[in-house]
Amino acid sequence: MIDGLIILAYFVVIMLVGILSRGGPETTAEEYFVSSRSLKWPSIALSTVATNIHAGHFLGMAGSAYLYGLAQANLEINAVFGILLATFVFVPLYLRLKVMTISQFFEDRFGAKVGTAYSVLTMVLYGFLYLGTTLFWGAYAVNALFVEQIAFLNSDPAIRIMMIMVGLGVFSATYTYLGGLRAVVRTDAVQFVLLVGGGFTLLILALNKVGGWSQLYEQTNLMHLHLPADHPKLPWTAIGAMLLLNLNYWGSNQIILQRSLAAKSVKHAQIGLLASGVLKYLMALLIVVPAIALAGILKDTPLIDPDQAYPTLVNMLLPVGARGLVLCGLFASLMSSVDSIFNSVSTLWSVDIFKRRLRPDATDAEMVAMGKRAILVTLVTGLLFGFLQVHIKFSNPEFALTHWFNNMSYYIKIGFVLLIASAVFVYKAKNGLVLAMMFLTIGIKLALEKVLPEMAYFNITALTILIGFAVISGEAWWRTRRGICWSDIWYVHDRGVAWGGVALLGSLVGLQVWFH
Repeated sequence: MIDGLIILAYFVVIMLVGILSRGGPETTAEEYFVSSRSLKWPSIALSTVATNIHAGHFLGMAGSAYLYGLAQANLEINAVFGILLATFVFVPLYLRLKVMTISQFFEDRFGAKVGTAYSVLTMVLYGFLYLGTTLFWGAYAVNALFVEQIAFLNSDPAIRIMMIMVGLGVFSATYTYLGGLRAVVRTDAVQFVLLVGGGFTLLILALNKVGGWSQLYEQTNLMHLHLPADHPKLPWTAIGAMLLLNLNYWGSNQIILQRSLAAKSVKHAQIGLLASGVLKYLMALLIVVPAIALAGILKDTPLIDPDQAYPTLVNMLLPVGARGLVLCGLFASLMSSVDSIFNSVSTLWSVDIFKRRLRPDATDAEMVAMGKRAILVTLVTGLLFGFLQVHIKFSNPEFALTHWFNNMSYYIKIGFVLLIASAVFVYKAKNGLVLAMMFLTIGIKLALEKVLPEMAYFNITALTILIGFAVISGEAWWRTRRGICWSDIWYVHDRGVAWGGVALLGSLVGLQVWFH
């Protein structure tokens, strides 16, 4: 009962914050989609990381950490590499052009066809895969933690999960629909506090249960960032693919960078991104370490379904009341990602497709109205893909969805990596070739998977990216005999920001050495 009241209070507060963030009837497109470009660095940092962390991290990533240990943290801490490039290379470029979407930058570099292709593929990737996956993990967690309380919904757990997905999706869509990016950022700030609070609670209790930090080493063999090169899922060589993929995720991802595009100034954007890099370390600690502790606690009776690691910790360690608070953190991680997907997909549709392709004479009011309709369509597409994941999970409970989802999404992300790398690091890359390679790399990846079936999917991904980039950059060099001028790429607002970047890079290298 106490847990239920805590969760109900959470939903009421979030909805009130969202409603109070509503603009008036004359809300402009810039106000609705990029909050009138007024965000300061704390809002950028908190909202960026809250958007990045979703329920799949606390379940899917924790499940993978339960199996493979600290190596799973590479996906979090190596994000710092991408964040640094976003801070000093990509975001200053976007702010100089005053773009509202990343697609506008790509259109400026490569023409309308490439910009439109990026918009459409991004909407597919996030409107289907990411939204569906995020809603699935949130509903899966609710079902795992409160199965007795929600059993009245339906006796079939798969149907219960689908019903919960609908409820969570509609809730998040409602306040995003009403308030746009301002509502997203304000609710994200509240949700980040709950996310961290719940995570720290579970971390402390898990470490205490296993016997302290030293017992993570003694009770498990999971405290290593680098696994053997022949590991089927997370070989140390996969770090190369993670670094390359972060060019896209942190450098050209509308969902993540929309806050930076709405920054008050370049300085606020850069400080906000650097602060989010520090917070990524915190997230790795809160998500991965409790799962490793659970592996030590249950070493004699391991879990059949690794994705039950987080629910098992909650049910094992938390008393009434505390479970409600931790679950609020889980909901916060879910909705801070879902609302950002809704907002960014609606921005891409309204700005890139509706305004630029269908109705060039559209007014701000018409753009905002079209963006709101896009939120509703995105809700439906995300739910459909989420229902597919319910089917996959219940057909094979031992199946680790995290790595399946990663591999699926990389078919599109490889093209995005080529796009941003060609736009920034290749001198006069050929428009048609860049567009062709965005799609040809899908076939290249499939071919490599057939030829090298034993190779980890991260390594296949890295190899595909390198092949595609070699073709694009090689053709450009052969045609122009010129490389990029590196001095024109970097932008540093002031010395303090520069030293912050150096410190963050040094910390990344230090962690790789310390936990080797």
